[in-house]
Amino acid sequence: MTKHAKTSALLAALLSGAFATGSALAAEHKAGVWTNDQSVANGVVSARKVVAEQNGWLVVHRTDESMKPGPVVAHAPLRKGMNMDVAAILTEEVQSGDMLMLMVHSEDGGMKTGIFEYTLGAKEDGPIKRDGKLVMSTITAK
Repeated sequence: MTKHAKTSALLAALLSGAFATGSALAAEHKAGVWTNDQSVANGVVSARKVVAEQNGWLVVHRTDESMKPGPVVAHAPLRKGMNMDVAAILTEEVQSGDMLMLMVHSEDGGMKTGIFEYTLGAKEDGPIKRDGKLVMSTITAK
């Protein structure tokens, strides 16, 4: 292989890696909630990472096998962009085995900025949808 061919092959490999990394980074910054099943014995539900497209809320809903969001049992504020280690303090008791839905809500439509005003089915500080789907993740409490 000539020196020029080696240089071209190396450049192609580097560019290929850069594009792959770039698309991985783009996917990493897409709106979403990253979490795992966890103990709630300390009265907190947390997400490792939440990416929000605007300031808003991480809202913890009760859910079940139907995968429909139920009553809110916790919430925590979110900044636009990447939020790491987001913790929401439970406002009611959650038992081991309960299913919880951690969902991104907006800060839109309420009377006061910075005050969580959502009630189930309301428009104020309501859930955000991407491509028609809720931005959320479901866990089981341990």
